[in-house]
Amino acid sequence: MDVPPFGETIMRSSEFEVRVVEDVEALSHEAARAIVGLAMEALQTRDYFSLALSGGSTPKRLYALLAQDPSFREELDWSKIHFFWGDERHVPPDHPESNYRLAYEAMLLKVPVPTANIHRLRAENPDASMVADEYEQELLTFFQPQQGELPRFHCVLLGMGSDGHTASLFPGTSAVHERGRLVIANWVEKFQAHRITMTPPVLNNANSVIFMVSGEEKAETLRQVLQGEEQPDQFPSQLIKPTHGTLLWLVDKPASKLLTLQG
Repeated sequence: MDVPPFGETIMRSSEFEVRVVEDVEALSHEAARAIVGLAMEALQTRDYFSLALSGGSTPKRLYALLAQDPSFREELDWSKIHFFWGDERHVPPDHPESNYRLAYEAMLLKVPVPTANIHRLRAENPDASMVADEYEQELLTFFQPQQGELPRFHCVLLGMGSDGHTASLFPGTSAVHERGRLVIANWVEKFQAHRITMTPPVLNNANSVIFMVSGEEKAETLRQVLQGEEQPDQFPSQLIKPTHGTLLWLVDKPASKLLTLQG
């Protein structure tokens, strides 16, 4: 199978870039190329590459490509990649809705990554607040930030829901306004459940943030997020503005159909 061509940049500013590709397959290849490039760059000067993974269905093909396509798999030094999760459902790791399970079965099970490099949220704990507290400590232990500083990921991978949420920052929830914590148990009323999520300050402290957005059903929301009024309570994806990093939106054509081109 031919590798899909590179995407086309349709919007670029000092804050972000929007790159459009044909479909989910091309989207996954584009994201894989970006992640491999960031990993290779980071490992030139550091002894590890830290990557926060996204849940949902969109990145599943990306994970499979990284694990199985030789052009990606063989470029990565898996022993030096540390995997985290930007958010998790409050379910055990073997649950069908677990973000960890998705990434593990599609990628981590199939590559030579040390177990110690897989930093999952212990969401089987019935106390969601304790899950968040423990993961916050996991970040502090790994990154060891100085007083007043935040953990700094090399790359954070995010998706966007049709309601404008990202990670588990849902419209109208308390986590949207959280600025003191690194990880929080966010009560989501429509699911009658907690979601454990990294908070905006942590996500925005990354060297690089990559959104993957696919599907015509997200077109109007994507237009609102990128070109509409600033309404982060309604569209939490607008909160993602790296303080000193890059922001890349990778979107397929169906999702981009309502954007006004600014190439």
